[in-house]
Amino acid sequence: MQQVAANLLASIPSPESGVWQLGPFPIRAYAMCILLGIVVAYWLTAKRYAARGGNASLIADMALWGIPFGIIGARLYHVLTDWHLYFGPGGSGIGGAIQVWSGGIGIWGAAAGGMLGVWIACRRNGVLLPPVLDAIAPGFAFAQAIGRFGNWFNQELFGRPTDLPWALEIAPSNRPADYVEFATFHPTFLYESLWCLAMGFVVIWADRRFNMGHGRVAALYVALYCLGRLVFELVRIDSATLILGVRVNVFTSVIIGLLALAYVIISARRNPGRETSMERLPEASDAAEPAPATKA
Repeated sequence: MQQVAANLLASIPSPESGVWQLGPFPIRAYAMCILLGIVVAYWLTAKRYAARGGNASLIADMALWGIPFGIIGARLYHVLTDWHLYFGPGGSGIGGAIQVWSGGIGIWGAAAGGMLGVWIACRRNGVLLPPVLDAIAPGFAFAQAIGRFGNWFNQELFGRPTDLPWALEIAPSNRPADYVEFATFHPTFLYESLWCLAMGFVVIWADRRFNMGHGRVAALYVALYCLGRLVFELVRIDSATLILGVRVNVFTSVIIGLLALAYVIISARRNPGRETSMERLPEASDAAEPAPATKA
């Protein structure tokens, strides 16, 4: 019995397959993890936005714009930063680049694309963007925590070899060429998932404790995520674009993280507390059209 318990703690097994057939239709675990994350994020965002004085029904319109833009942005970022996988020697070309269901999305692109979509929705509905982003931030973190399990099903984005009790088993066919002789690796998907889960609760606590507004909740989420992502990038061994021998996402984490932290500090000084209104003030270009001239 003790031997069985020891074996169970020796490593984390990886799923043999991330795709199940429902008749002629493939059910992909990666996509299901993302969809479940979206559902959780939507529910929490609507609840938080209403609590801040907003109209929760508007979140549906935000989602209709933000989710497609986020998915497109996530894939574009991945393809651009790992272009050699698709357009380099032996790359899979355009066909591979659009196969988002096979794995490969970038959180930076998802955030940028999603924010663009939400901004469009905010303009259409005449509401401010920062309160919406503040409402979204914790749910987005929880969605990431769920979505990272898609990497587990795909046996991808793991870290360096290790024999720790929580090491992740990887099939030989999914191991990098330089690590074929190793059987277990750091489960970076799990590290990031747990970090995002904790981060979501920390952001909710900070929001309540310091009465945060004007986009500071979202900026705090970005700063915390960048801190964790910086560490995880230094552990991962999957193929990545390098700048001066350093993974590109390390630079991205440092730059965006510092900008987000600076925004939290500067915004708190200039605009303490939360917004007094969710509505966007009309700009000069939004002014009413002049009345038509009267006939003589």
